[in-house]
Amino acid sequence: GESAAIAARCSAGGVGSDGGGSIRVPAHFSGICGLKPTPGRIPASGHFPPSQGPFALIGVVGPMARTVADVQVLFEAMAGPDRGDPNAAPVPIRWPAEVDLRKIRVGYFEEDGRTPVTPETRAAVRKAAEGLRAQGFVVEPFRPANLERIRQTWWTLFGPGVQALLGPMLEGRESDLSPFLKEVRDLAQREKPLTVERLLGVQIERDVLRERFLAEMEMFPVLLCPVCAVPAFRHRERAWTVEGKRVEYLDAMSYTQWFNLLGNPGVAVPVGRSREGLPIGVQVVGRPWEEETALAVAAKLEEACGDLREPPI
Repeated sequence: GESAAIAARCSAGGVGSDGGGSIRVPAHFSGICGLKPTPGRIPASGHFPPSQGPFALIGVVGPMARTVADVQVLFEAMAGPDRGDPNAAPVPIRWPAEVDLRKIRVGYFEEDGRTPVTPETRAAVRKAAEGLRAQGFVVEPFRPANLERIRQTWWTLFGPGVQALLGPMLEGRESDLSPFLKEVRDLAQREKPLTVERLLGVQIERDVLRERFLAEMEMFPVLLCPVCAVPAFRHRERAWTVEGKRVEYLDAMSYTQWFNLLGNPGVAVPVGRSREGLPIGVQVVGRPWEEETALAVAAKLEEACGDLREPPI
């Protein structure tokens, strides 16, 4: 709803929440920009359900707008500590200097080796890489390791974890759930309950995977990759055939899920279009607490691929 209102120019900007892609994917679908920050960089005060405990590791609040510049303004206004969120961190705003920005090495990958993406999605990532290269960045192919383990660990927190959190308040209200929440709830209920031992194991696994991922980002502090395997689709569609393979709903969204578990900031920027003329975004991913760098690179990407942008009314 927020992304549609912004894209339709009913609103100049807005706020979304993201536990598995719910800022970046709608932005990608509607041709706008959205930032998923590092957990704690923007307070989640007032969010329902409360972003607390282990769920604060993956769920965040962030800005959405039609341009990266507008997202930057909203980010500056929203970032910082707030007593309504005990996890909010007092990290100062630090925009990179132009000379330092150009020194950043950018790695990119068109697909993850598990979930295929549409040809137009591949083309959008290549276009983004070429655009940043033309802006003076060093851009090289690079796909991080352990992506499937990261996805599986994310699901334990998002699926069985959210079921444990929301289950009690949903009793007797099942008919009120959206089709998507019903689907997630059904999938989560097929698994073993989230015990204390399993939750502790997941949190340890997250730290191990995060340490390894951040070591890889020493070489490439910024990554480019798809936001989603497919462009926007018809209401209640839940599976597609991509490159001859059936792609389910949650698998199509796996390109954002990794960074919820790892805590990386990610910016969705519109870069291409599908055969039907629908927007296709590319994800600019930075290291934790480096939202400014991710946004600055996203601005350069928007500048390089700005022919997609429609003039304001």
